[in-house]
Amino acid sequence: MSGILVGIDGSNHSTLALEWAAHEASVRAVPLTVLTVQQLTAGYTGYALAYISDPEMIEQARKEAQQQVDKVLDRLTEASRPPSVTVRAVVGLPADELLSAGAGADMIVVGSRGAGGFRRLLLGSVASQVAHHAHVPVVVVPAEAS
Repeated sequence: MSGILVGIDGSNHSTLALEWAAHEASVRAVPLTVLTVQQLTAGYTGYALAYISDPEMIEQARKEAQQQVDKVLDRLTEASRPPSVTVRAVVGLPADELLSAGAGADMIVVGSRGAGGFRRLLLGSVASQVAHHAHVPVVVVPAEAS
């Protein structure tokens, strides 16, 4: 997959990452792929526990991601939009899914923190894992300055 991959989870941090990725895809004139991941629980080994895939749950996650994308794109002028935007939803462990989907991408973009975790952390676990294990450039978009 060429182009830019951005991971979103509905958080403010992921909206900032999405805005940055959309702008960068526009400047580079490359496709933007937006990925949202319905998180599985990891077992003590670090691998995902067995799950039942619910197509309705995945489609609902994709629709919510599409709404987040539409809000960001609506704020952009036609000239500053990426040439194409694809929104995907999958089930899995977020970092693993981003790394897998981002193989061969020009870059992976994530927010510095997501919807979960501890508020005092400067860098979330998904952003950290992606930054440490990706084989393509990773951009971690920081939170807005207060």
